[in-house]
Amino acid sequence: MAARGVKVRYIYHSGFLVETDRYLFVFDYYQGKIDSILKESAKPVVVFCSHSHPDHFNPEIFTWQKFKPDIQYVLSDDIQVPQTVKNSFFLSPYDTLELEDLKVKAYNSTDLGISFLIKTQGIQIFHAGDYNWWHWLDTPAEMADAEKRFKAELQKLKGGEGKIDIAFFPVDPRLEQNYSSGAENFIREISPRVFIPMHFADTPEITKIFRNKMQGAVCEILEIEEKGQEFIL
Repeated sequence: MAARGVKVRYIYHSGFLVETDRYLFVFDYYQGKIDSILKESAKPVVVFCSHSHPDHFNPEIFTWQKFKPDIQYVLSDDIQVPQTVKNSFFLSPYDTLELEDLKVKAYNSTDLGISFLIKTQGIQIFHAGDYNWWHWLDTPAEMADAEKRFKAELQKLKGGEGKIDIAFFPVDPRLEQNYSSGAENFIREISPRVFIPMHFADTPEITKIFRNKMQGAVCEILEIEEKGQEFIL
């Protein structure tokens, strides 16, 4: 990783705060108390929302501009925004955006919305949103389609922008025995430096199970135990 000392704070589900030397990023805020952190930070705040599902998007984020008037929002284009909201940018799959030294590219999802690849200060961060191999026990045709769409997008990401330093990716116990199908493929094909599980709601213990399962993996896999937990990477 080109820059050290990146701080990651787990909020809830797929929500994270990421603090670099220059920025404070908020990803897929759903619930949790982070107002005081945003108020106290002197750094520019950029809020990313991958799609409008309520477990990834909470309209409360727009109230933050009351105490952070320069806050910026980078949103999937399926999200509806009040007219009073300023500094909002909307992305479809494969759109790009540059905000000073911050570069954002949207990749597709295998559900609603987009995923994000962010470059800043020599660091690359990927947040998958709802991009995953949704390996439900459906009909054979549905399962084949889910695999095809997941792996096609994975190859686009693999052939893209270079080494990913920090990746946030679903490890969802609702998929039962297939909970890690997407994550295992992602790690094998992309080889991020740090892999951070998400999308597990109230079952953080799945991150320990997954980490133990993946002993010997090419990347560092974080284990999340509780809301508000912080990591220095």
